Amino acid sequence: MSKKQFTYKDSGVDIKAGEDLVNSIKGIVKETHSDAVLSNIGGFGGFFSPNLEGFKKPTFVSSVDGVGTKLIVAFKAGKYDTVGQDLVNHCVNDIAVCGATPLFFLDYFSTGKLEQHVGFEVIKGFATACKENGVALIGGETAEMPDIYGPGEFDLAGTIVGIVDEDKVINGAGIKEGDVLLGFKSSGLHTNGYSLARKVLFSEYDVNDYVEELGCTVAEELLQVHKSYLPLITTLKDIEGVHGLSHITGGGMVGNTKRILPEGLALDINWNGWERPAVYKLIKEIGNVPEEDMQATFNLGIGLVAVVSPLVIEQVKAKGEELGEEVFEVGTVIQN
Repeated sequence: MSKKQFTYKDSGVDIKAGEDLVNSIKGIVKETHSDAVLSNIGGFGGFFSPNLEGFKKPTFVSSVDGVGTKLIVAFKAGKYDTVGQDLVNHCVNDIAVCGATPLFFLDYFSTGKLEQHVGFEVIKGFATACKENGVALIGGETAEMPDIYGPGEFDLAGTIVGIVDEDKVINGAGIKEGDVLLGFKSSGLHTNGYSLARKVLFSEYDVNDYVEELGCTVAEELLQVHKSYLPLITTLKDIEGVHGLSHITGGGMVGNTKRILPEGLALDINWNGWERPAVYKLIKEIGNVPEEDMQATFNLGIGLVAVVSPLVIEQVKAKGEELGEEVFEVGTVIQN
């Protein structure tokens, strides 16, 4: 009796499917490229030649992140074109609040069984957000790992690299007692708090249920794209008196903003300074979630905080409103 023959495809990995996906995305990836990109998709590395003219001491800034369990909502809803945008925008915000201009992005997409239409939608999301942010998508990795992920499951990670002149880094060093916290509205939960949000909301609703209080389905609410604040930050960082910027992600407003406070200072948050979006009221009510957990888990409707001198409050508000941003006074800096 002849021995059974095993191929790589028999083990659950289809090399041709990966090649087909790469070929299908070449066009949308190339649309994100500028003259600074020296390589085409498919090589062993992505090459980027930045224009350093005008920089005294160019400093590269990088960040890496994932989308977390928001992906499970995408799986349930069968909607895959937004989570890639979430990842790019999250990473862009993380380096933009440091004063950096994002240059290029690299993605990692891993799944149990590669379904080309799913992979295409996810990567199209990367490309969409890269174009919107002026970022080049210069490389990525697609991995098929059948013994790690279940049917229909995948995971995402991404790395962003940007640049800033060293003397223009925003790190909160100039924050003083009496500075004011201006909060800018989020687009839903962004990419944080989904383990709690899912546990609560899916105990009561299915993913496609329409919820009166939300004015939309659960999926539509939870899959809102994580907003990019790059245009706003680009405007605000040139205003003297903007002392610090905080991207409100896991850990909430306090957990993130205190990271940029000089020693000896603390935050006095006015939690009633803005109207919380309905989704947070719903989560709190259905799950009987303690207020402390709400504040530490979610952005509660504020996705970006600018810590500013009282002298420039009106100027910052005006710039925000010019860009269509809703802004609220959400607290002050006090002595610890």
